[in-house]
Amino acid sequence: MDQLTHLLEGFAVAFTPQNLLFLVIGAVLGTAVGVLPGLGSAMAVALLLPVTFSLDPTGAFIMFASIYFGGLFGDSTSGILLNTPGNSSAIATTFEGHRMAKSGRAAKALGTSAIGAFTGGMIACALVVFFAPYIVELAKVFGPAEYFALAVFAFVAISAVVADSIVRGLVALGIGFALAMVGIDGMSGAERFTMGSPVLFDGISIIVITVGLLAIGEVIHVSARIRVDKSTSKLVDPTGTPFLSRSDWRKALPAFLRGTAFGVPFGAIPVGGSEVPTFLAYGTEKRLAKRRGDTEFGTTGSIRGVAAPEAAGNATAGSAMGALLGLGLPTSATAAMMIAAFQQYGMQPGPLLFERSGDLVWPLLASLFLGLIILLIINLPFAAVWAKLLLIPRHYLYATITVLSVLGVYAIGSRTVDLWMALGIGVVGFGMRHFSIPLAPVLIAAILGPMAETQLRRALAVSEGDPGILASTPLTLALYLLLAVVVGFSVFQHLRHARRERAGARDREKVGADA
Repeated sequence: MDQLTHLLEGFAVAFTPQNLLFLVIGAVLGTAVGVLPGLGSAMAVALLLPVTFSLDPTGAFIMFASIYFGGLFGDSTSGILLNTPGNSSAIATTFEGHRMAKSGRAAKALGTSAIGAFTGGMIACALVVFFAPYIVELAKVFGPAEYFALAVFAFVAISAVVADSIVRGLVALGIGFALAMVGIDGMSGAERFTMGSPVLFDGISIIVITVGLLAIGEVIHVSARIRVDKSTSKLVDPTGTPFLSRSDWRKALPAFLRGTAFGVPFGAIPVGGSEVPTFLAYGTEKRLAKRRGDTEFGTTGSIRGVAAPEAAGNATAGSAMGALLGLGLPTSATAAMMIAAFQQYGMQPGPLLFERSGDLVWPLLASLFLGLIILLIINLPFAAVWAKLLLIPRHYLYATITVLSVLGVYAIGSRTVDLWMALGIGVVGFGMRHFSIPLAPVLIAAILGPMAETQLRRALAVSEGDPGILASTPLTLALYLLLAVVVGFSVFQHLRHARRERAGARDREKVGADA
């Protein structure tokens, strides 16, 4: 099979001492950022993106591969030990993981988390390698109307799924479009929203947007709450062994596989990342535990409740890489950061990437496997070491993040105007966090917005202004139909959740009145 030959050639490139060093550095940095609450894998990529500009593209993307998965490996550590997940993808793991930690099995919970992430990621990456040619062939049938339908699907599906309110998701989408439209129009050459300033003719760099929105926005948000937040979460000391016994393996292995089965398909569709599959995996294990009479689940902590969500989360990340490389479609905020990295090197992920940049793509895919192995090695026995990062005082931690953010933004073009724009976008990010407006749609819109606009205008040019071309093929109709199903299901879930909240509020009022 051709893909096996290409993969072996990729391993030959990734196995060089220099690239192995990049893999180890990326794994350590990604895990270190992912461990810290509130940062997560998207922040890891955003903060470290400027660091790779001095590297050659192959070395940079090999380093990104391990940063990408390293952030996901680290996300669950703070959730298990501190009951504060590093990212939303680790929330489902936190439920049983922290219960295991409080019952004296913190190291085993961390070990299960690392093995689950490794298992899900490895299976998903293997599927990506073997199915990548088919994804590319599928992408080749896409015309302007199909690409526009795919972009609309990504915009609306993510906005509907990741926010508690669909309106908030659409507001976030609008902010992303507004940022993306600044600069020179690529098709007409006209300037847009530049206010006559030449420094805005090239638009706002995606690095400025991501660092401002994710890093500086988070720093301002935490600074505003640092005296108000009286959280007394106590770090659990990860004593014991992280290695699983034979009986633990009998419990965990089926959960690993079930979680992976949930994660793989969700990585290929834009539904906001790994939150949905991790909760589905956790819910399935909870139902199975109830059926088998598992008394650990919900009390002292079940190893299955950690294994399944972790496998689901990394399986989603692995298959998201396939959608990113083969279709050019970012299905989560972290994947959006990866596409921004490609664009910084003048490359556009999609079907032509495998033909034009095969010497980069296959070493990148090979490095995913190597990165997962390295991450397992540094996370399984050294989880207690990573836990020490949680003891860093928050004011020192966020001051360091601010310095790194400023240096990273300034390193792009050595312009002070970029720093002011990053600060302004950071203030916007703070306001979004305050009003519970999701960040992922902003990143997706800022990155995919220009492509969607270009494809829309090309489709209308071909049809001489007839909008019917946008829904004239079976593929576009299927995408719009699937979008309607996703939005309908999301609306139903939001309404059901709101109804439950109102019922709970009425019950509390009734209890208060009776008292």
